[in-house]
Amino acid sequence: MMEQERRTRSTEAFFGRRKGKPLREQQVERMETVLPELKVDLASAVPADLKSLFTVSVDKIRLEIGFGGGEHLVHRARTNPTTGFIGVEPFVNSMAKLLAVVEAEGLKNIRVYDDDATQLLDWLPEGQIDQIDLLYADPWPKKKHWKRRFVSQVNLQRFHKVLKPEGIFCFASDIDTYVNWTLQHCRDHGGFEWRARNASDWLTPYDGWPGTRYEAKARREGRSSAYLTFLKR
Repeated sequence: MMEQERRTRSTEAFFGRRKGKPLREQQVERMETVLPELKVDLASAVPADLKSLFTVSVDKIRLEIGFGGGEHLVHRARTNPTTGFIGVEPFVNSMAKLLAVVEAEGLKNIRVYDDDATQLLDWLPEGQIDQIDLLYADPWPKKKHWKRRFVSQVNLQRFHKVLKPEGIFCFASDIDTYVNWTLQHCRDHGGFEWRARNASDWLTPYDGWPGTRYEAKARREGRSSAYLTFLKR
């Protein structure tokens, strides 16, 4: 019964489509050759130290859930070479795009997972992630779909488990209802402290922020973004 419940809970967060346009030949080849080298293998034993997942020496571990085209993930990996990044993205076309950049630039501090992020979160050991980024996640704007939003009490508990003491959870969105939803859920969870002290703290992009395509689209459509930072208590 417990195993059945675990499987049900582990896949509750992914509702999006898996694939868009057909991949080009080179993209297919990368998915067959590069992806297996970078993918975190959940069938393997959980490492005592997550840093051992990387072939280069890293002193921090950062997890990005739903990296889209990978622009933010790649930027952070370039500018923080001693941080190990784990990027999660089930959408095949986005993963193929990231793999092309990783291969071209020889980025050694990126690992990936191409399925439901909750599966990875359940596999990860406790207290080893320095930061979790959830940036412009699908807001599921219709109220009847709000239950599909990635921010939930179950997933916040997963975050709380894998984050280090005083680890950081960063959430960015241009959808007011999702921003308020996240604030309320983090408050109700009790294990996260919102770090804002004034309006500029959540209206100002994060340090070193490169911008994203979703942020640019929001600005074109007249929407501002919120950048929330929560500290694990």
